[in-house]
Amino acid sequence: MRISSSAEKTFLEKVFATDGFSEHDGALLADTLVDADLRGISSHGIQRLAWYTSMIKEHIIEPKNKVKVLKETPTSLLIDANKNMGQIASAFAMNSLIDKTKKLGISLAVIRNSNHFGTAGYYARLAAKQGLIGIALTNTRPLVVPTNATEAFLGSNAFAFTFPADPHPFVFDGATSIVSSGKIQVLAKNNQPIPGDWAVDDQRHVVTDAQKVEDNLAKVAFTEDEPGGGVLTLGGLLEQNSNYKGFGNSLVVELLTGILAQGSISADTNKPGRHDFSQFFLTINPALFGELDDLKQRATKMFDRIRHLKHVPGTHIMIPGDREYKHYDENLKQGVVIDDKTAQELETIGKQAGVVVPQAI
Repeated sequence: MRISSSAEKTFLEKVFATDGFSEHDGALLADTLVDADLRGISSHGIQRLAWYTSMIKEHIIEPKNKVKVLKETPTSLLIDANKNMGQIASAFAMNSLIDKTKKLGISLAVIRNSNHFGTAGYYARLAAKQGLIGIALTNTRPLVVPTNATEAFLGSNAFAFTFPADPHPFVFDGATSIVSSGKIQVLAKNNQPIPGDWAVDDQRHVVTDAQKVEDNLAKVAFTEDEPGGGVLTLGGLLEQNSNYKGFGNSLVVELLTGILAQGSISADTNKPGRHDFSQFFLTINPALFGELDDLKQRATKMFDRIRHLKHVPGTHIMIPGDREYKHYDENLKQGVVIDDKTAQELETIGKQAGVVVPQAI
């Protein structure tokens, strides 16, 4: 079914209020989930609410805890998210970096003791809206098997990069694994098979049963059991297809997040009493190197040339960000799509919280 994005946001804000979040924090959390749904990234939208709610009940997430700045310089921040949602510390970090970068040209932040933060692109776009280059990274729960391994160790380790351009910023936002776990969750909820070589079992054999993979990932991510298997790195199953490059990309994110922030690496976020994700943010003022309007024009010309290359009939060449901005405009008018299983979860959450669930439009 489809529901209006405004009704979704109101529902989420009310649920987050009952969970103990402040009005400001609840509005931010709701905005990140609605933004994902509007952009067609349902894996990181309202379908995450049941997971968030369970982590709040288990005190993995502490809604009333405040962000702590542990160390600060004119161009850097070290932040303790203090077991609250990753969105709260991440928005604070990015907004702080935007102010710093406007003054000094470049700045970066790392966060530890955090949680899931939604889509990485949400924060990188905050920088792009201010005419800056934005980068956002996160590690995650252990999901990904390194090249030739048969057990999960790495996170899906999202990477987002934005650059000012017209008619919208360039926005690359994706996992450094072959796919995010959220996409497998959505397939499992809808009883659909995995369409590609995304995940393997403990013998490194490809598995296409989405529910089986999701059950296995849950065991890996939330217990110290090691059933084996997990999501593949970019490059897929075989080393001959350069999957070591995807492995390397994931390790870069681990180094800039868990290691640099002195938090847990992805492999250790499932230890008892631990669920501390880490994040990394970087903002750069392109005006350090030239006039912003000129740089935007150069980037826009390059993207337009690519969009108009000769291509396979019946297809389109799209620049990262094109599809999401198209979905955003369409879903703002038509409403966002909610799958049946998520709709059932929302009914349960709504009853528990005493909040009316949005109706289909």
